[in-house]
Amino acid sequence: MRNMSQSSTYTVTGMTCGHCVSSVTEEVQEIPGVEGVDVVLETGALTITSAEPVDDAAVRSAVEEAGYQLT
Repeated sequence: MRNMSQSSTYTVTGMTCGHCVSSVTEEVQEIPGVEGVDVVLETGALTITSAEPVDDAAVRSAVEEAGYQLT
């Protein structure tokens, strides 16, 4: 059986610690269809795994809700 998940990568600015990573992860996980979230503090990389494409506006909104910026 093939896994049809896809991933999208974004860059988040303004994160300084593990709490920042947790905040972004929690907000992004609430987007419908998101199956996995991986945030790398050092680079600001945000990788989202989902069954269907995730709307960029929803990702931006979630990141801003957590208090950070999507670049």
